Amino acid sequence: MATTEARYDIETDVMFPQATHIDVGAIAAATQPWWNRTLTEVNDAVVRLGVLEGDFHWHKHDEEDEFFFVLEGRLDIELEDRIVSLGPHQGFTVPRGVMHFPHARGRVVLLMVEKASVVPTGS
Repeated sequence: MATTEARYDIETDVMFPQATHIDVGAIAAATQPWWNRTLTEVNDAVVRLGVLEGDFHWHKHDEEDEFFFVLEGRLDIELEDRIVSLGPHQGFTVPRGVMHFPHARGRVVLLMVEKASVVPTGS
C-alpha cells in the first residue's frame, strides 16, 4: 500500500531564478492537485505554489515557520487546539514545532513562504 505522501507531487528545485517574471495564475490553472513547487528564492526563504484538494496529513516543521497565503478556495489548518480557516487573500503563519493538518475544501491555490531548508511533508 502506498504511503499518504506518495500521492503528493512535490519538487523543491527552484523553478524561476530571481529577476524572472512568474505568472502564478497561469501555472495554477494548468496544474492538478496535489502539486507543490518552489517558485523562487528570496534571501534564505523560498516561495512555493501549492494546488491542493482534500487532506494533507498531521505534521510539523521543527526548525521552520510556515506561512500560508490563499489565492483561491478555502483552506482549514487544523492545529491541536483550534482550526484556522482561510479564504482568498488571507494568510496564517504556523510557528515552527507546531503540529498542523491542512484541509483543502475543494480546489485550493496557495502560496507558502518558508526557509529553504524545510521538508514540505514535515516530520
